[in-house]
Amino acid sequence: MSYKTILVHLDNSGRTAARIAFAGALANEHGAHLVGLLPTGLYEGSIPAGMIDTGASDYIAESAAYLKRRADSVADVFRTRMEAWPSVSFELRQVDGLATDALIDHGRTSDLVLLGQEGGGGRTDTPSHGLVGEVMLGLGRPVLVVPYAGEFKASPRRIVVAWNRSREAALALDAALPLLRRADQVTLLQLAGKNEDERANPLLQLHLSGWLDRHGVAATIDRLVCDVPMSDALLSRICDLQGDFLVMGGYGHSRVRELVLGGMTRGILEHMTVPVLMAH
Repeated sequence: MSYKTILVHLDNSGRTAARIAFAGALANEHGAHLVGLLPTGLYEGSIPAGMIDTGASDYIAESAAYLKRRADSVADVFRTRMEAWPSVSFELRQVDGLATDALIDHGRTSDLVLLGQEGGGGRTDTPSHGLVGEVMLGLGRPVLVVPYAGEFKASPRRIVVAWNRSREAALALDAALPLLRRADQVTLLQLAGKNEDERANPLLQLHLSGWLDRHGVAATIDRLVCDVPMSDALLSRICDLQGDFLVMGGYGHSRVRELVLGGMTRGILEHMTVPVLMAH
């Protein structure tokens, strides 16, 4: 697999410029075409309070004009930032539909979809709550989520792969191969419950290491067993390994269960400290 078309979500948040820079560098690294997808918000039904005079003679027209100005401003940022990557082919797609639907529709003709981590308290007037989860569940393509804080290189050197033998983890591992081949260090971290017998998977290292090796990836096998929430333990181990990128499956359990009881995907999306490639 290779990344030939990468899509990046553009919005009015304070982290969009950093996300564009990351996407541009990633496209340059892999020789990919970059699509900047810009939902205008016209059908989202959300206009920031105070932006439109409530006494306007035509509130609907004023609202549409505001959203157009906002989209034009974000589009200018995208074009300006892409000047840093003159060899990267790119296009801007401006759409009026719902952001989630647009990302899923356009993302299905891409190899990788870049999204921003939600939260962080940064400036934004674009609704995004739940967007990452909804897109991941409906997309059928891997997503790469960039944290709302920090600066990150698009060519990670020390990648941690969270492996729990699930379908989602296998999809994420396969989708990450172009990145894994370029890394200096890949740690395949076997996730296990406290009571799981280590002898239950005697062929893990033989088969999985062999598969990766045939793809040009030399990986170190590690094991993570803990009593604390798995997401906390995983983030701690990434820190110990000085990892700068995480690969993992997303929503191995039902999303409803994760929303009610908590779960690894939810924990990582809330507290991630490095870019995360997820697949469902």
